Amino acid sequence: MDFKDNILQIAERIEKQKDAIQTEEATKNAFIMPMIAALGYDIFNPFEVVPEMDCDLTRRGDKIDYAIKKDDKTILLIECKHCKQNLNLHNTQLAKYYAASNARFGVLTNGIEYRFYADLDKTNIMDEKPFLVVNMLDLSDADIEQIKKFHKSYYNESEILSTAQELQISIQIKELLLKNFQSPGEEFTRYFVRCLNDWKSTPKQIEQYRPIVKKTIAAVINDIIADRLNVAIKNEGKTIEPTNSDTETVIPENASNDNILPDGVVFMDKGKDITTTREEIDAYNIISSIVRKQISTDLIVYKDFKSYFAIGIGNASYWWGCRLAFGSRKKNLYLPTKGYKSQERIELKTLDDIFKYTDQLEQAFEMAQNSYENYKSKQ
Repeated sequence: MDFKDNILQIAERIEKQKDAIQTEEATKNAFIMPMIAALGYDIFNPFEVVPEMDCDLTRRGDKIDYAIKKDDKTILLIECKHCKQNLNLHNTQLAKYYAASNARFGVLTNGIEYRFYADLDKTNIMDEKPFLVVNMLDLSDADIEQIKKFHKSYYNESEILSTAQELQISIQIKELLLKNFQSPGEEFTRYFVRCLNDWKSTPKQIEQYRPIVKKTIAAVINDIIADRLNVAIKNEGKTIEPTNSDTETVIPENASNDNILPDGVVFMDKGKDITTTREEIDAYNIISSIVRKQISTDLIVYKDFKSYFAIGIGNASYWWGCRLAFGSRKKNLYLPTKGYKSQERIELKTLDDIFKYTDQLEQAFEMAQNSYENYKSKQ
């Protein structure tokens, strides 16, 4: 299992178990220790992971929950809280421990959210703002790549520090933009007033422009989303064929979710005919028989692409419950996870293996049905 699969597996565990975790210690055992292990460190080796390490500047017996070591040097401090705790209440505690160590990085976490800090402004003094914030229930590929930098095999202090400041600034810009998108501030609005009025502005103009700026920003965002959907719709009917897995993957500029499978392999449009096989139809019938207990068979449809065969509700391109990729050597079943943000790949030896995943299929098609019905209700 590679690093990304490990992280996604931990995220799935968190989603299932978070409501059952009652204490900070349980949070450590169920969520945080597996994360440390996923980063390549032996949680039972005191030369790599030191629980309750002394960080005592005041003689009060202060201890950090975990200190990660490499080459006999403390590289990362981890302060843990219960998974239902608000981390905003605890960042000063981590800062105190940080000052008592020589580590360049600190993490404040409740097992669900991870806040990564450095000492960019002043060495050995933890920055007020984190340079990376990761929510395990809303992971992106970019998040996983940033976490991977702390893996034992890839850790490079200078490289992380070189990108940390950019990441820290990016977080703050995002926060400012989100705040101003929701409620444009005076200075934010003043910029647009001045741009449109020979670099002059008055308080009255700012108040006049404020609601207009808010509406216009919303309209621009909606236009961007609509443009991307239009590209996806135009590509929907294209035939696609997999690139050779032994060669470099090429990502076309207009790549959409329909021609990217979960392993990151991109399928190019070669304009060849699509052939629906007997095996794909048999699989469709098996899956229909499984999910028809909860869904009308009239709604269960399929759409065949060159590289995969999608089965879904109403429109298999959008509200899909599973995808099949049957090659000459391997048969793969793909199931959506995290609200279509990621996908799970399952290798099948025979079509009968599909029945082993009845529960997962029922859950996936229930998600597809809910998305479909939600869409229909808005029409």
